[in-house]
Amino acid sequence: MEVNVLKSISDGVGIAGVILVLLAYFFINTNRVSSQSISYLVLNFLGAWLILFSLLFHWNLSSVLIEIAWIIISLLGFYRLIIR
Repeated sequence: MEVNVLKSISDGVGIAGVILVLLAYFFINTNRVSSQSISYLVLNFLGAWLILFSLLFHWNLSSVLIEIAWIIISLLGFYRLIIR
């Protein structure tokens, strides 16, 4: 894909990521999912990746760092589920 096309969709992709992360937070706070559930981890992991994608085109170092942290934390959660 051409860079201009990717840049033009980056805001929408980032917004989709924000929605996923907020859904995960909402679900955890309304006891609809457990912090140990695969759905919670997937929502956070995908949301962080989508936000990180948008940040490639709208750079903000502190936001990039927090999204990388969310990805790493999610991966640790996946690892814990796998070894269980």
